Amino acid sequence: MVKQAENICRQATTQLREKTETQNWKALKEQLFNKFILRLVSCVQLASKLSFHCKIISNVTVLNFLQSLGYVHTKEELLESELDVLKSLNFQINLPTPLAYVEMLLEVLGYNGCLVPATQLHATCLTLLDLVYLLHEPVYESLLRASIENSIPSQLQGEKFASVKEDFMLLGVGIIAASAFIQNHECWSQVVEHLQSITGITLESIAEFSYAILTHSVGANTPGRQPVPPHLEARALRAATSSNT
Repeated sequence: MVKQAENICRQATTQLREKTETQNWKALKEQLFNKFILRLVSCVQLASKLSFHCKIISNVTVLNFLQSLGYVHTKEELLESELDVLKSLNFQINLPTPLAYVEMLLEVLGYNGCLVPATQLHATCLTLLDLVYLLHEPVYESLLRASIENSIPSQLQGEKFASVKEDFMLLGVGIIAASAFIQNHECWSQVVEHLQSITGITLESIAEFSYAILTHSVGANTPGRQPVPPHLEARALRAATSSNT
């Protein structure tokens, strides 16, 4: 929608420069408003085609939904809207996401005989993944401070830590480990060992990430909380970050 708004403004500027007839601002706003819901639904439909495959949201379902909201569109308009979205993104929509890493790791854990059922972990992983996105800065800031053993990181240390924030595999194992502790803390060690074997990420890094997630989600002093294993309190992400030099 941002790109569409930019295009409309660009066209209006061109029309003014060429002194051709222009639409008034009210008409332009109406044009954007009428397209907003359609573009939003097209994004959802494209996402369903990428993620659900045999259970994609069909055109009939979309048209019925839009009609229930008072919008009347044709199948051709739906296809054109999808194409507009794809063009706006330069057809680059199949990008990796943390959820893809989480689901891949859960599938492997299932094949490896993980004691905690993958379906049970999946639901908790989704909740924690949402939470980490909402608390993205606090979670990663706590990891950075622990890794450098300093409460006030320098700019250089923050820049070096950027690669950790972009590591979806590390985020995935941290999410799963934290979910396993919530679901069945007695099986936590086995799950972490499986994750270490699958990914090559150190036990310490996995433990620290899951500890940070648990601390920011459940809270360090939450009444009734199960005690966190002592090894979760090891130094943060030593293998993932550079030293304080």
